[in-house]
Amino acid sequence: MDTLFWALAVIMAGGILPFVLYRQFRMMKAAAVIVTIAGSLLGLLAVLPALQDTGPPAVTWSWQHFLTLSFSLDALSAFFLVPIFLICPIAALYSFHYMDHPDDAWRIAVNYFFFAVLIVSMALVVCADSLITFALVWEVMSLSSFFLVVHDFQKKETRSAGYLYFIFAQTGAMCIFAAFGLIYSSTGSLSFALIDQLPAQTKLAVFLLALLGFGSKAGIFPLHIWLPHAHPAAPSHISAIMSGVMIKMGIYGIFRIYTLLGDTSLLFGQIILAAGMISGVLGVVYALGKHDIKRLLAYHSVENIGIILIGAGLGMIGIATGRPAMAVFGFAGSLLHVLNHSIFKSLLFMGAGAVLQKTGIRHVDELGGLIKRMPTTGRTFLVGSISISGLPPFNGFISEFLIYFAAFHGLTLPGMPFLLAALAIISLAVIGGLAAACFTKVVGIVFLGEPRSEGAARASEAQASMLVPMWLLALLCLFIGIFPEPFVRLAFSGLRDMTLLGPIEPGTGQELLANLAFAARLFLGMVIAVTLLRKVLYAKKKIASGPTWGCGFTQPNVRMQYTGTSYAMSVVEFFQPFVKIRAAYSGIRKIFPGRTTYETHVDDIAEIGMTRYLVQPLARTLDRLRWIQHGHIQLYIGYIVLTIIVLLLVF
Repeated sequence: MDTLFWALAVIMAGGILPFVLYRQFRMMKAAAVIVTIAGSLLGLLAVLPALQDTGPPAVTWSWQHFLTLSFSLDALSAFFLVPIFLICPIAALYSFHYMDHPDDAWRIAVNYFFFAVLIVSMALVVCADSLITFALVWEVMSLSSFFLVVHDFQKKETRSAGYLYFIFAQTGAMCIFAAFGLIYSSTGSLSFALIDQLPAQTKLAVFLLALLGFGSKAGIFPLHIWLPHAHPAAPSHISAIMSGVMIKMGIYGIFRIYTLLGDTSLLFGQIILAAGMISGVLGVVYALGKHDIKRLLAYHSVENIGIILIGAGLGMIGIATGRPAMAVFGFAGSLLHVLNHSIFKSLLFMGAGAVLQKTGIRHVDELGGLIKRMPTTGRTFLVGSISISGLPPFNGFISEFLIYFAAFHGLTLPGMPFLLAALAIISLAVIGGLAAACFTKVVGIVFLGEPRSEGAARASEAQASMLVPMWLLALLCLFIGIFPEPFVRLAFSGLRDMTLLGPIEPGTGQELLANLAFAARLFLGMVIAVTLLRKVLYAKKKIASGPTWGCGFTQPNVRMQYTGTSYAMSVVEFFQPFVKIRAAYSGIRKIFPGRTTYETHVDDIAEIGMTRYLVQPLARTLDRLRWIQHGHIQLYIGYIVLTIIVLLLVF
């Protein structure tokens, strides 16, 4: 633990240094990046041994003479620290050229400070060992991420996104604190150690409250509304951290509260699995209907949180029904997908950030032809697209395969667990197919074809400090896909202290992993062999180029290319009424018609419902109570006195 705290201190120093050096812009950024990377690597070195051995005893500090802050490091905490210390330094390196605005030096210094606070607070969240400690560092994490979202606060859209995120963050925190209040009222202790002694009904109430609170942070449908607003508003490297790492703190909270409750009720697994299937399918459907590239990626975060919850739900059902193989592979697949998603989603957001920086455009239908102008960005984005679609030989396939494997074990169960396992398999298949369709759309329209705007035509490749992180993440996607054994064992190590699961045999899944790795390497070898064979066969042949088939048009132009709407709308329409589609078509009403327009928007039913049935009634009620705020100080004092009298009479 001492090494870990030293690492966090170094990272915090990386956030403070920019305030000292902000007048030397490049030196400021270099110092922040180098120190943050050094602290993260030190933290990674401190964490990896904890995955293999029993963690050190809890570290406690007295705070304000009446509260005790307690931290400990077990296997589950250590596993969630891995993506924090792996992705954050890569994002810091990416920021060096991405945050390239010398006129905003002070604002960028503030950004680096809250970036460091976010890293430290996320690390402390997964190490917190008491209710009050967890609540404190959770709030610090939420506040620091809020200030990172509103970095470009001069834009109204950014401020609105920040306020929405703040409301959801604090509402979720209220649910978590309510769960903690129930725990304290029953145990009389702030320690995590006594939570398993709660009555059965209280355990269910605590679990549901915690699920609401942590689910809001994770982006579970329908608590995801802040994601598609906050991610486009934040700088791209912050979007990568929030989507790749921060929302996983919600997943950690669900894992932790389930472990602490020590309840093997089947209901817990059924709730989590249902939430995962709904989030996964609807997340990818909404992503298909979006045209803003960062908003589209935000909805894919909802999708992948759904996949993670499907694995966790299967694991819980496996524990409840006495199926250890189902439980182990469900939880292991869920944890591995936490790591994999942090890698490929960070890669995709960085690719989108490079496109945005070089073109100034986020709308998919205004881009095109970028792989010729930004070849490295295009190729690495393609790797991330294949990975997130769960296709071999990349890392997304490995974690999803483990979850599939757990679901197939569930088909041996009778009754409702059998039905849920079958639905999990179907949901995973639907999610994978729709994700592949969505990223076929994105890659095809953004990177292939011809430029649809001047911004896309003028684009050039990103700078080295942005390309190196993308290459590192792309290589990690491939490496995990080809050599999955150590990373699956890493996931198994993260489950070591989960007492409900029992001890995991050393050779669990060894043959399965060996066959999976062999198949991935064989597939990659075939691709390389076919590529080399093509080069050999065409070595002495003259290769001519000509115009693309114009479908009968003698002079085709860029307006005749597919758009995102034309490509995906038939699929999105299939999922009505779970999605709301608004179409505006000017129509043809004259013999010699003028300009005809057709525009579609896919609206989120959760956002519509929350606005219509919660926000608007609440706003009307508060508006009627506006008379209370009249500005007379004497009456305000009267309100206070009246409140005190009522409280004294009641209590």
